[in-house]
Amino acid sequence: MNPQDDQLLAVMARRNWMILILLVLGSLFWQSLAVTMGVLAGGVLVIINYRWMGRSLLKVLGAQHASAEKGFKRNYLFRLVFIASSIYLLLVRGEVNPLALVVGLSVVVINLIVTTAKRLY
Repeated sequence: MNPQDDQLLAVMARRNWMILILLVLGSLFWQSLAVTMGVLAGGVLVIINYRWMGRSLLKVLGAQHASAEKGFKRNYLFRLVFIASSIYLLLVRGEVNPLALVVGLSVVVINLIVTTAKRLY
């Protein structure tokens, strides 16, 4: 493991926000509040989920007792219900553009592709 690997998660966390800002700025060309809010809401939601999942994994990997696994599973289900209900509310009540929401939800995927490409080349 090289020193660059130690900082990988922090770099990826910052890059998530940079990618989200670029996508939100790109969505402004549509001049539609529904599109911009869809990208922003999806991006913030997926970044929160990514951060939440990372903390849960650190807890379960650092724990020495068997109950940590149960806690992780319970936390996973709670996080899944939270994300699913948030997406449902955004689509039904939030009046966001569904395609823009999908673009916002792909912030972490885009970040993973960029990170992989940077590390390969």
